[in-house]
Amino acid sequence: MKLLNALGAFAVIALLSACEVAPVQTGPIQVDRPQTTGQQTTGQSGPRLSANAAARSFVQVVRTLEPVAERECRNRTTGMNCDFNIVVDDRPGQPANAFQTLDKNGRPIVAFTLALIADARNEDELAFVLGHEAAHHIAGHIGRQQQNAMAGAVIFAGIATLSGGDATAVRTAQELGAEVGARRYSKDFELEADALGTIITARAGYNPLRGAEFFTRIPDPGDRFLGTHPPNSSRIDIVRRTMAGL
Repeated sequence: MKLLNALGAFAVIALLSACEVAPVQTGPIQVDRPQTTGQQTTGQSGPRLSANAAARSFVQVVRTLEPVAERECRNRTTGMNCDFNIVVDDRPGQPANAFQTLDKNGRPIVAFTLALIADARNEDELAFVLGHEAAHHIAGHIGRQQQNAMAGAVIFAGIATLSGGDATAVRTAQELGAEVGARRYSKDFELEADALGTIITARAGYNPLRGAEFFTRIPDPGDRFLGTHPPNSSRIDIVRRTMAGL
């Protein structure tokens, strides 16, 4: 099990201590990078942890939850790379954020920015975010988003061609179609990741209901057409219903 991409606990603590924490900012989901985002506001989850406590909590959460996520991955998939690589994105100025992506060999990567680690109120929040991002990989959301983007590009390009559009119009239609296709089910993907992330978090011994309280601190995206994230109330509800099912 690889921990923090060769960054040890002391390195994380040192980096956190030197890092000026930026508020979390929401942003569009990328085709190949499902994301969890939020914003530092006054909420119901208590005060932020100290820098040292946040770093220690993050290391402990990774050690505890990663093997559970890998076990769920192996049990739920066939032929998928389940060797998660949990890393810290220590680039300066990054907002509080976490995302899941793949390396060139198809290995799943879950990255946390220093600002997100420092913004945590408790270990349950860190665990829920990690479980959510691991769930994106287990559910195959990157591949499914790419397929949706390709389908959208083909459909929009076909419409532009039939409408007599020139090469520039067809290319523009392809780009628009890819964006629309990628966004078409992104809210469903987020709810799927919330549900499976709840299971992973609970099986690792953490409290998903307490972890999901960070939804009370972040801006509510509402139910916008082709929005990338569902309303916060829907996300909290799916966590509660999944926990009831457990």
